[in-house]
Amino acid sequence: MQSNARTPDQYFRNLPDDRRAVMNALRKEILNNLPKGFEEQMTYGIIGYVVPLSAYPAGYHVTPDTPLPFINIASQKNHIAFYHLGMYADPELLHWFTEAYPKHSKTKLDMGKSCIRWKKPEHVPLKLIGELVKKMTMKAWIKIYEDAKPK
Repeated sequence: MQSNARTPDQYFRNLPDDRRAVMNALRKEILNNLPKGFEEQMTYGIIGYVVPLSAYPAGYHVTPDTPLPFINIASQKNHIAFYHLGMYADPELLHWFTEAYPKHSKTKLDMGKSCIRWKKPEHVPLKLIGELVKKMTMKAWIKIYEDAKPK
C-alpha cells in the first residue's frame, strides 16, 4: 500500500490509529540505531532509509537518479512490513537474524527475501530490529551492493 505522503512525518500522521504507535516506535528504534550516513525519506510511497546520492552518486542501478535503498517500513493493508536489503544480500546477517528471532518473539517468523511481516502490532520485536539495524554500516552496504549488482 503506497502512500501519497511527501514526507515521513506526513506518512506517520496519516497512519490508522491502530498502527500509529507501533510504527512510530519502529521508526524511533531505527533512527536510534541507524549507522551514520543513511537518511530517512519517502521512497516508493513508503518510509525509506537510504544511501543518499550525495554519498553514492551512482544511485540505485535500476533508477540511477534514486538513492540506494537499504531499509523500508510500511503499514500495509494486513500487516506491518520491514524490508532490510542487507539481510537479502548478506547470508551471515540473515542467519544471525533468523537465529535471534525466536529469542525475541513468540510468533513464527513471516519473512520473504527481504521483507518481514507482522499481522499484529504487538508482535514487532523492536529491540531485535534495533540490533539488526546497527549491524551494517553505510560503507559495508555499498560494498555488498556493488559486489552483487549486475555489471
